[in-house]
Amino acid sequence: MPAISLMLFFLMSVFLVAMIQVQFFQIAFAKLGLTPEATLAVLIGTLLGSGINLPIFKLKIQHTGHLVALPGRKPIWELFQPVREGCTVIAINVGGCVIPVGLCVYFISLQLIEPLLLGVDILIIAGLSYRLSRPVPGLGIAMPLFIAPLASALLALILDPAHAAHLAYIGGVLGVLIGADILHLKSVGSLGVPVASIGGAGTFDGIFLTGIIAALLA
Repeated sequence: MPAISLMLFFLMSVFLVAMIQVQFFQIAFAKLGLTPEATLAVLIGTLLGSGINLPIFKLKIQHTGHLVALPGRKPIWELFQPVREGCTVIAINVGGCVIPVGLCVYFISLQLIEPLLLGVDILIIAGLSYRLSRPVPGLGIAMPLFIAPLASALLALILDPAHAAHLAYIGGVLGVLIGADILHLKSVGSLGVPVASIGGAGTFDGIFLTGIIAALLA
C-alpha cells in the first residue's frame, strides 16, 4: 500500500475514533433504528472494508493525456500523441459502497416508505449529484460533500416527515451512487486512472458520509 494510502487510512481511523467519542454515529444510526451493537459492527466493517475494492469489469479506454508532476509545481495534465489504448478497472469499495447499499436494501425491506416517495427522492438527489459532480483527471469524480446530504435531509422532511431519517439515508446513498458515480462511468476513460473504485476514496467517501449526515439532519 503506498505511503499516501497508509497516511489517509491513519487519518481516517483517527477521525473515526473522534466521531465515536462524540457519539456522532451512534446518534445517526439510532435514528435509523440500529442497536449500538449493530452500529459498532457497521463502523468496523466500514473501516476494514475501506481498503477492499472488488473488481467488477474492465473499461477499454484511449489515453489522450497524462499527469505530469514537476518539482515545486502542481501536477498538470499534458497531452501526448499518438493516442494510447488501455483499460480502467471498475471496482466497488466494500466500506464506501457495499455496506451503505446493503443498509439501504435492509431499510427498503422494512417497507416504511411509500415506493413512489422513495423513487422521487432518489431521482431528485441523483439528478442533483450528477449536475454538481465532475470528473477530475488523475483523481476521480468530485462533488461538494455537504450539498447532497443537506438536500436529501430537507427533501425527506418534506416528502415523509414520519420516516425522514430512513428516506434521507436511502436517498442520499443511492442518489449519490447513481448520480455521481454510475452516470459518470462514461467519463472514466478521460480520468487517466488504472482503477476507478465506486465509493473507494476511503472510509468516509461521499456515499458513506452522505447517508450518515442526511440521516442525522433529518
